[in-house]
Amino acid sequence: MSIPLNAGLSARNIIFKKSARRLLKTCTSDSSQIVRCLSTENARHKDIPQYDVVIVGGGIVGMATAQELIMRHPNLKLAVVEKENELAAHQSGHNSGVIHAGIYYVPGSLKAKLCVKGLEMTYKYCDKHQIPYKKCGKGLKAIHSPHTGIIDWGLVTKFYGKEFENRGGKVYTNFEVNKFSIKAESSEGNKEGLSHPVQIESSDQNSVVNCKYVVTCGGLHSDRIAEKSGCEPEPKIVSFRGEYLLLSPEKSNMVNGNIYPVPDSRFPFLGVHFTPRMDGSVWLGPNAVLAFKREGYGYFQISPTDLFDSLSFRGLRKLAFKYFAYGVKEMYKGVYIRAQVKQLQKFVPSLQFKDVMRGPSGVRAQALDREGNLVDDFIFDSGTGELANRILHVRNAPSPAATSSLAIAEMIADKAEKQFEI
Repeated sequence: MSIPLNAGLSARNIIFKKSARRLLKTCTSDSSQIVRCLSTENARHKDIPQYDVVIVGGGIVGMATAQELIMRHPNLKLAVVEKENELAAHQSGHNSGVIHAGIYYVPGSLKAKLCVKGLEMTYKYCDKHQIPYKKCGKGLKAIHSPHTGIIDWGLVTKFYGKEFENRGGKVYTNFEVNKFSIKAESSEGNKEGLSHPVQIESSDQNSVVNCKYVVTCGGLHSDRIAEKSGCEPEPKIVSFRGEYLLLSPEKSNMVNGNIYPVPDSRFPFLGVHFTPRMDGSVWLGPNAVLAFKREGYGYFQISPTDLFDSLSFRGLRKLAFKYFAYGVKEMYKGVYIRAQVKQLQKFVPSLQFKDVMRGPSGVRAQALDREGNLVDDFIFDSGTGELANRILHVRNAPSPAATSSLAIAEMIADKAEKQFEI
């Protein structure tokens, strides 16, 4: 079936006064992005957009949460702010595209419950909205998981956005949050500052929205966003890049379903696997290496600030010391394809070096504590101070967050309703 990728991001034009000399200047959007232009001068005017709840982050967890909240509270004004020019720009759109069945997780654990519930909700949602998927199963040695499937999670995120907008929500792209603050009552006695006291300002200082409450789902930047409202810097987000190989098209019939290893509890990451894709391609891998930038998809994408931030963190140094040999091996596999092929041959012995080529990469937001432990649980935070009662940070939503997104959204909405009394 043919489904437009930009269905959830319809073009809208928003015009705001910048000054008397720029009265006629407007900012418009095209079919792929919504550009909002609000001057800092407008921060003193009533025409700044005002919302009951603003969700920060246009990834799959943020959009699922926005959709859930607007479904529960259709009379509230809701908005999403996203720093990129489209939804699902990073983790949600750069992953293996697997619908997990939860067989890896401890029975009865929150992670397992959310995964199983999320899987069921995902299939129902996709059937309702005619989003294509394939229930191709997963094999682990003698274990077969028939409910495991494949899907384009970036497309799913855009459908969440489409549903959110269809119900009256607003999506602001190119809005990188720089600051949260509490507005004071205006000098003229206008109580607007009391009804929508939270002000969110963008990094370029050209965009501002006011609201009553905020929910942040910042993914790769969740720790930094939380710090902006006075939260502690830990757990720290450290980015790990996963590099995939591609099976040559003429060999794609070698793999008909997901082939996964049995997890080795001695190591922090799952290991290589075979993943068929919705477009007919097959991804092999990934490895797991430190990314030199929060959104670093290649060895030459480097941010000195991000790299220093990671390397200076005690938790990463302790993790690196503990798994030094494992880390070197992962880097070696990234540079020398033959080393990765050799590991993949354990699952498909007929695989040859000539059958593969370098493929795409993804970046994973891994939460770490200061002792070097991988944080594998959900972390919510509000910090202290005057913003604490008006903001809810989702600091960690561990894998498989995409599969569990609709179930996670219910949990976040429950917490927001309780904390904000909405």
